[in-house]
Amino acid sequence: MENNSLARALFGAEKSVPILDWATRQKICIGLARGLAFLHEESTLKIVHRDIKAANVLLDGDLNAKISDFGLAKLNEEENTHISTRIAGTRGYMAPEYALWGHLTDKADIYSFGVVALEIVSGKNNSSRKPENECVCLLDRAFALQQKGSLMEIVDPKLGSEFNRDEAERMIKVAILCTNASPTLRPIMSAVASMLEGQTIIPEVISDASMDEDYLNFKSLRDCHKQMQKQILSGSEAPNFHQMGQ
Repeated sequence: MENNSLARALFGAEKSVPILDWATRQKICIGLARGLAFLHEESTLKIVHRDIKAANVLLDGDLNAKISDFGLAKLNEEENTHISTRIAGTRGYMAPEYALWGHLTDKADIYSFGVVALEIVSGKNNSSRKPENECVCLLDRAFALQQKGSLMEIVDPKLGSEFNRDEAERMIKVAILCTNASPTLRPIMSAVASMLEGQTIIPEVISDASMDEDYLNFKSLRDCHKQMQKQILSGSEAPNFHQMGQ
């Protein structure tokens, strides 16, 4: 693709990296949502990508989003059931129910999309190894800002005041909705695209009170990753995290 990947455009330091103004970011986010809606809902073969991340979103000459790298994709042949498969994906983008228990449905892609949407609006990498303000990652910071009522603080400072506040707020709220710890509370991708375009009202972001608090706690996720890494080092059976260091 002429403009390489979304990851390079958002996080790259080269002078040749294209500048993503707000209108372009909005177009990319909606394009990605529509692409996933096609894979999940419209294609004859329903597909779960399993590795949605900024590096796997390519940009053509007009900076249109193209989903790439289907090496980990799985066919979703039976609706309303999860796919039995070994865990594989990229740290920082994997839905908790999949990372912890291998429960794979298209809702795992929706979670990953939510992470990418936050990266688009903030210009920051969720997998960064430099925690900010004691937050584990970008997603953790978004939840913290939501609690404070200061969601707009996450908008990329490089944009200055040159962005559509309503669209940015919608993108952040949709991202948080998509990354809900409970997969049943995440919307389908066609609804996500409609929300981003302002055609559908974004429901209040809620958490499933029946879920164990440790499940929603980022510390438990960190501990889980450490345990998996110990299993790998000891040579015992463990999930295969694709491109673990990214």
